[in-house]
Amino acid sequence: MSTSSSRPIIGVFDSGFGGLTVLKALLELIPDADYLYFGDTARLPYGSKSVETVARYAVEAAHFLEAHGAGMLIIACNTATALALDQITAAAHVPVVGVVEPGAEAAAAASRNKKVVVIGTEATVSSHAYKKALENRGLRAWEKACPLLVPLVEEGWIEHPVTEQVARIYLAEAFANGFADADVLVLGCTHYPLLKPLLQRVAPDHVAIVDSAESTARVVSGRLQTLAPTLSPDRQKRSSSRLKFFATDSVEKFQRFGRQFLGQPIEDVLHVDLKE
Repeated sequence: MSTSSSRPIIGVFDSGFGGLTVLKALLELIPDADYLYFGDTARLPYGSKSVETVARYAVEAAHFLEAHGAGMLIIACNTATALALDQITAAAHVPVVGVVEPGAEAAAAASRNKKVVVIGTEATVSSHAYKKALENRGLRAWEKACPLLVPLVEEGWIEHPVTEQVARIYLAEAFANGFADADVLVLGCTHYPLLKPLLQRVAPDHVAIVDSAESTARVVSGRLQTLAPTLSPDRQKRSSSRLKFFATDSVEKFQRFGRQFLGQPIEDVLHVDLKE
């Protein structure tokens, strides 16, 4: 496990800004690690690209983060996890954690009747990664693509009436087709945690919401204790994490957009250019 002054260095990768919600959850749960965040903002969205292209981009980012000292990689991108986790894991030289399996595991723990609704992007839903992961745990899953939610979040319309109306329409369709009694809603996109209060209001009252960002942070915390118990966060003596950010597009835009996802100012951002 790579370390800086006896602290684990965790690399977090996403196609853009949404993975910052995973970083936020990691910072809350594991404050004594240092973090490297790579946002491939010049090449987003990944959802419209082929499996081969997504895998190539993600492996490039993984190698970049490893070269900068990451001792564990978090694929904080549902599309990259769904389409290319096996390829990333095979190419990496350090442990790799994606967001799908932790989300499915948390949903399985939360559901009483084994019926779950998953919302995500077109690419994540088309991959059926969550459906397979949930069915492997004995649950039935209904997946619903919600393509308008990401641009609404990026517009900053977190509590806008338009966003609420769009969410109501999507969830009405998602909790149909025999899934009206599904008791868990999985947020299968890292943009969606920003909408959690709104989605909680809009979803049926009996539904528990599973945030794959939080679920992933819990899995990483457990893995960290297993891999490097002497480096596990000291809950009594917390020190602040060191954060470094890398973006393949505008640094200024990354700082401006990223702040709403991370919930704090973003300062140390370096522009990088990964060649095709």
